[in-house]
Amino acid sequence: MVRSWLLLPFCIAFLGPGLSSSAQAQRRFKLSNGSAQYSAELTVAGCAEDQCQGRGTVRLFSKQTKQLVQTFTSADLNFFLDNANHTQPTVNVVQLYGEQSPLIFADFNFDGTEDLAIRNGNNSSYGGPSYDVYVYASRPRKFVPSAELTALATENLGMFQLDTKRKRIITFEKSGCCWHLTTEYAVVPGQGLVEAKTVEEDATGAGEQVVVTTKEKVQGRWRTTVRRFPIKEYYKD
Repeated sequence: MVRSWLLLPFCIAFLGPGLSSSAQAQRRFKLSNGSAQYSAELTVAGCAEDQCQGRGTVRLFSKQTKQLVQTFTSADLNFFLDNANHTQPTVNVVQLYGEQSPLIFADFNFDGTEDLAIRNGNNSSYGGPSYDVYVYASRPRKFVPSAELTALATENLGMFQLDTKRKRIITFEKSGCCWHLTTEYAVVPGQGLVEAKTVEEDATGAGEQVVVTTKEKVQGRWRTTVRRFPIKEYYKD
């Protein structure tokens, strides 16, 4: 198992410099490449150089009808402009310790419909990106806030990741350089999020070892395994 990125410090570059008094006025961006169904118009309070932040509005349009579908607000639509000319934000980028876009379109609850996460500042662990998460509800045919998914995108290391093949939501936590926790959740109809697996990697003890404790729910019961690896082998490039 090679997990060299786990020893890297959490990237505080998410924060970026604050907007100065010379920040530009309100900016507007149009995004059409993030979703097959929707295009989006982002309005944000201001941008300085390659970073935008402040109160923002997201307007979602149907690509088929060109009509406005829904309007959202964000307390801090914080993002970087990420092309050569610093003119456009990214969309659907979720990198642990790296770029995380202001808008993320994906099927977060694996029900076959596209959902939406909207950046709301840097409120997750270590000052990382945080998101308001909305899931599409067939009734009343609109995006509705998900408290459970918003909590996952606020209480961990940035936006959660998805394993679409196994239908798992994956979060990451850390404490300093040497303790990491990866948690997988299943979405169970009628129950919501159910924790299905955790992998704890602990290199805080003596002996130059990493203790990896894996807990996985198998047929309704938790099964635990503990393995030890030399640090130099576990974290080798």
